[in-house]
Amino acid sequence: MFSRRSRLISVTCVLNDLLATAVAFVVAYGVREAIGQRNWYGLHPIYPLKDYLPIFLAASLLVPFFGYLLGAYSQVELRRPRDIASDVVKMMALGLLALFTGMFFFKGEYVSRSLLLIFVFLQFVFLGVSRWALLAGGSWLRTRPEHQRHFIIVGTASGAGQLACLLEEGENQGLDLMAFAYMGDEMPSLPPGLRRDYSLIPVQRLPELLHQHVVDEVLFAVGREELADLEPIMQQCEQEGVHMRVQLDFLPRGFNHVFVEHLGHVPLLTFASTPQNDFALAFKRCLDILVAALSLIAVSPLLLVFALLIKLTSPGPVFYRQTRCGLGGRRFTLLKFRSMVANADQLLPNLENMNEVDGPVFKMRRDPRCTVVGRWMRVFSLDELPQLWNVLLGHMSLVGPRPPLPDEVNRYESWQRRRLRMRPGMTCLWALEGRSQLRFDSWVRLDLLYIDNWSMWLDFKILVKTIPTVLSGKGAH
Repeated sequence: MFSRRSRLISVTCVLNDLLATAVAFVVAYGVREAIGQRNWYGLHPIYPLKDYLPIFLAASLLVPFFGYLLGAYSQVELRRPRDIASDVVKMMALGLLALFTGMFFFKGEYVSRSLLLIFVFLQFVFLGVSRWALLAGGSWLRTRPEHQRHFIIVGTASGAGQLACLLEEGENQGLDLMAFAYMGDEMPSLPPGLRRDYSLIPVQRLPELLHQHVVDEVLFAVGREELADLEPIMQQCEQEGVHMRVQLDFLPRGFNHVFVEHLGHVPLLTFASTPQNDFALAFKRCLDILVAALSLIAVSPLLLVFALLIKLTSPGPVFYRQTRCGLGGRRFTLLKFRSMVANADQLLPNLENMNEVDGPVFKMRRDPRCTVVGRWMRVFSLDELPQLWNVLLGHMSLVGPRPPLPDEVNRYESWQRRRLRMRPGMTCLWALEGRSQLRFDSWVRLDLLYIDNWSMWLDFKILVKTIPTVLSGKGAH
């Protein structure tokens, strides 16, 4: 399935889940109100519907919100019925957990528990049935002859075969491969691994085929040199309004995101190896601000206690300020509780031969520069709590690669510098895999793995798993 159509189906599913949840709540309220008026099962009438408006809005929005975090709207057209049921159960469970938490904090004692029970049952039925009906109905509609999209592939090499296999997999979504067009005088063989035989025509006959048959799209899977020879054919397609797509196998590899963007009226083919979902990244930033602000307020008494302990047990400032490299190598001042003696930086050259990790970093299990309180704080990462202020200012994120020192960055290999292309964070995958016990290369590869697979759901899982890891003190120096 083409990504743009896949995004359209995803948005449709979001709207479907919103509507199904809203209808389930209204129907559940109607059922509960009818039961209360008749005093069935000893239940009494409940508050008017207008009093349940906050619950209604929260319940309607939480399901698609958690569906987005879970990735339930990603390539949703490929999901099997059991996958849909699993998605619905997970979305409902997290949504109800958040709903009950909100009711607890905002004292929602007036909310009828029996109403919520009926709502949960109807929500599961409505979500599951409507999602299945939407996808099954959409698939049936797209496979109707009048709605199918017919393709011709220009090229017969391995790239053309890969496209053909993907089109065959999308037959239940209305994608129909008609034929291959080849270049040259000799007729080649079809790419291996295809489910059925297809017509092979010389590319010179492509305009004739466009006139005699319904052709919606032409896919060009040829090399860079051959593409220049196909310009007349492409102009013919453009004149007749036939959709064209060009496989980019001949372009540089290793980029996760390739797209066309305009600077004014000039189209630019853009390559990127970091997340490009601006909406999701903006949402991540908003959550960083919210969570960091609330956390600073919640732990402020604890911060005062730590500050007092540091001041009473060792001479020097409470906070340790250090220049680090942030997004793209931008420098900022990192804030930590001071866990070492005041002149720790001056003592570092005397200890470098005792470094216990490889790469351009320094870690030492029994660092003599640590204070008594500092050693205990570092085991549980309590010295890093002031970095919530860095998160609030935008220097850091809650989840992301750790911010390195400028001197470390100067010694990076080229491939290691890509970890600077994501906003640094307080925790990441390395925190779950051994923290300071990791080799530096493994540390960087985990950061790159995070960047390549980033999603809000991944951030959520890392945050949840970091808590027990930090509390256990595992892998900390």
